[in-house]
Amino acid sequence: MTETEKAGEVTRCGFVALLGAPNAGKSTLLNRLVGSKISIVTPKVQTTRSRVLGILMHDHSQIIFVDTPGLFKPKKRLERAMVAAAWGGAQDADMSVLVVDVSRKDPMDDNADIIDALKAQGRPVILALNKIDLMDREKLLKLSESFWATGVFSDVFMISAHKGHGVPHLAEFLAGKVPQGPYLYDEDQLSDMPMRLIAAEVTREKLFLNMHDELPYSLTVETESWEDKGERGIRIEQTIYVQREGQRKIVLGEGGQAIRKIGTQARAELTNMMERPVHLFLFVKVREDWQDDKERYAPWGLDWGA
Repeated sequence: MTETEKAGEVTRCGFVALLGAPNAGKSTLLNRLVGSKISIVTPKVQTTRSRVLGILMHDHSQIIFVDTPGLFKPKKRLERAMVAAAWGGAQDADMSVLVVDVSRKDPMDDNADIIDALKAQGRPVILALNKIDLMDREKLLKLSESFWATGVFSDVFMISAHKGHGVPHLAEFLAGKVPQGPYLYDEDQLSDMPMRLIAAEVTREKLFLNMHDELPYSLTVETESWEDKGERGIRIEQTIYVQREGQRKIVLGEGGQAIRKIGTQARAELTNMMERPVHLFLFVKVREDWQDDKERYAPWGLDWGA
């Protein structure tokens, strides 16, 4: 029982799914709401692979956000599992927020299939028009009216997840709407993700930011060992799995330059997150069929058979 519950205060706790097309800004919004780096953020689409849980305490409410993979038309097994995870997160949540990138050429068309699917579910959805700082106010109001006319949305918020505009208002609204009930997590907990997985995701983010074209989608990162040395820091060994030998050479770079750069960036961020030294060791191996390997899906909480 938490201190708040002992004091007899009415507490609220519920799950809120963040939905949207790839690169709509869901991960940026989650990190902004929680106040810490939970989900990786890159300019590339389809970066988030799993249902990432971020936890926000607001007054006497605990909001558990589910940052889902972007919704798109899947072709490969991994993509099918990602989309299934996104819809699963929406169905299991108490509320859903559709995050829309208003800076896109045609936001309505980008989200048409998602809106049709949400309409079929028949559950009210909250609309968060994101990146409003990149759009003219008059056009933004017209776009808002177009989304509202679909009849899918119960409330509309205009936000900039990157700059924080409108995000506190959205958080306050959600805090008042989640169901009454006891907290499911400790009040100081920010995520349910194991640190081993968060560390692997940090390294994967750096790979996305440094590698070009489709290569990042052909690789995965696993934390193989984690040794806590107390004040001396944490020793982490990670393996980057790629599908072909040629990809392995690209990740390593000439004379190992690429992998050293990625390791330096990941180590710096992990050291900042954990507030003590991190000793990170990266290895690159070829595993041709990792996207069809059932064991690779379990750490992300994805359904291999989706």
